[in-house]
Amino acid sequence: MATKKIPAKKTGKTEVLTAKSFLEALELLVSEAELKKIQRYFKSGEGQYGEGDLFIGVRMGEVFALAKAYIQMPVKEIEKLLESNIHEARAGAVSIMDFQARDKKTPETRKKELFDLYIRRHDRINNWDLVDRSAQYVVGAYIFDKPRTILQKLAKSKNVWERRTAIVSTSYFIRQGELGDTFKMAETLVRDKHDLIHKAAGGWIREAGKQDKQMLLAFLDKHAATMPRTMLRYAIEHLDSKLKKQYMEK
Repeated sequence: MATKKIPAKKTGKTEVLTAKSFLEALELLVSEAELKKIQRYFKSGEGQYGEGDLFIGVRMGEVFALAKAYIQMPVKEIEKLLESNIHEARAGAVSIMDFQARDKKTPETRKKELFDLYIRRHDRINNWDLVDRSAQYVVGAYIFDKPRTILQKLAKSKNVWERRTAIVSTSYFIRQGELGDTFKMAETLVRDKHDLIHKAAGGWIREAGKQDKQMLLAFLDKHAATMPRTMLRYAIEHLDSKLKKQYMEK
């Protein structure tokens, strides 16, 4: 099905780039069939990843297209959008943040505002897809040439989504050929109890290992015997069968 293009509302010549108008446009994209698909994918019951989330049934491709139409939304309106109980609205908010953060025309002052908003309102960036949609550029790219102490703070947080941000943010570093922080974050998280951290940490060191296999093997030699099995399976996915067997039997 083709993605519907819903532009931002206009009043005369001025685009109304507000959270309110975004939500109104989002409502026009609701699909009962999509809602059923989402409810099968995101379990929102007690103790589930999507606990307490309200889904209305909008395809993520359409959310992203709408976010692109609202790419110039002011930060204060993005924060209002983050405050929505609707999951697709918050997905739209972090998508706008991502689009702005990765745009070369975005001034450094705005990138700082986006980073500050992300950290300050992490209570609203509260599911794996929201973190994965925005952490790489909003957090990782912003701190790439700055002190990275925030990563250790996030990695040691009691909040699982902040811990996920700590590892996912290093995606940007991997793209730049800097792998050390990915392995540092994975080492901090190697005793984590949450399976979404196991998957993220294992997946990210696997990606870093594509650039430096010896760094990955050194990490596995040190931690394979005690790290969570899910993390290990993700980490060794691209190794040959002999190495996989060796590490799984540790």
